[in-house]
Amino acid sequence: MDVSFVVSGFAVGLLVGMTGVGGGSLMTPLLTLLFGVSPAVAVGTDLAFASITKGVGTFTHRLRGTVHWDIVRRLCIGALPAALLASLSLKYFGTLNQDIGQLIRYMIGGSVLLTVVALLFKRKMLEWITAHPERQLQGRSLALATIVSGAVLGVLVTISSIGAGAIGATVLVLLYPRLTAAEVAGTDIAYAVPLTAIAAVGHWWLGSIDWNLLLALLVGSLPGITLGSYVARAVPEKLLRGLLAMILVTVAFKLIFKS
Repeated sequence: MDVSFVVSGFAVGLLVGMTGVGGGSLMTPLLTLLFGVSPAVAVGTDLAFASITKGVGTFTHRLRGTVHWDIVRRLCIGALPAALLASLSLKYFGTLNQDIGQLIRYMIGGSVLLTVVALLFKRKMLEWITAHPERQLQGRSLALATIVSGAVLGVLVTISSIGAGAIGATVLVLLYPRLTAAEVAGTDIAYAVPLTAIAAVGHWWLGSIDWNLLLALLVGSLPGITLGSYVARAVPEKLLRGLLAMILVTVAFKLIFKS
């Protein structure tokens, strides 16, 4: 087991515990840029990593009653078929193809930038939607918007492994502004479990999961997340999110413009 991967898992777990931002926004770019892991393997391994860690989180939120299963069902109706179609597309076009690898790199970079937007402007977007209740969707329109959002996230997550965390939570806040923070977190994690699991199975089928790497990341991340949750109480949230946004923007541009 490579100690550097364990340390990286710990570092990502620490940041996730401190900021609440999905690990994919950090782990996939880290594996791609720092360790030279191919984009396809980085995505596949991170999806397997996410399905395990989010499964544990869902169990906790279910016990606390902070999961809205009707919303989870709507998101899955859109996300799961989209994840299957995206996996089939990767199989058809070939994940080892250089052009496809570059496309995955661009998708990862774009997803990281979307995460930055969600990270910095989620509160302002929520304030706007709360101040304009007439703009809030209701009934069938809300259900349809949730299903479509799930489909978009399904494609994004399968190709880049990013989107189920900060982006998914922001979508929930905008569509369902009356949910509490705990309910947003619980619902976001719950729908992400079957999504990341199906996407991970697709990447396993494609042969793009490194199981030794996955084990090393899990060994490091679990204590990192625990420690980060405690440290977060002593560090200003605005400072943390600003620093993380700067890191993610730098990472995104390196991914997009790296030759």
